[in-house]
Amino acid sequence: QVQLVESGGGLVQPGGSLRLSCAASGSIFRINNMGWYRQAPGKERELVATITSGGDTNYADSVKGRFTISRDNAKNTVYLQMNSLKPEDTAVYSCNADLLRSWNDKISNYWGKGILVTVSS
Repeated sequence: QVQLVESGGGLVQPGGSLRLSCAASGSIFRINNMGWYRQAPGKERELVATITSGGDTNYADSVKGRFTISRDNAKNTVYLQMNSLKPEDTAVYSCNADLLRSWNDKISNYWGKGILVTVSS
């Protein structure tokens, strides 16, 4: 079974920083795209950032210049460095991965359970 586990969330003041991590574990042959999504109270889930296995990145306009996504392929881990945080960044952040469990497997999509980030003074 494959699991994605997020860590690093919590309470931070406006203007502060947090670094989220998401580690994938289990039977994994290869991970393709990885990404971070968020869902604020009363709102739909939205894309925050994605990164390919080769390191190409994509960001939501609302976080460009403030957030940085990166990954460590050897550790099957994706990171989200969040700087200059705003109250409107408050949300449950979830990681997502497209991966193969074996060389002849089809690509499957997995989600972590999510972690809360609260930006408040």
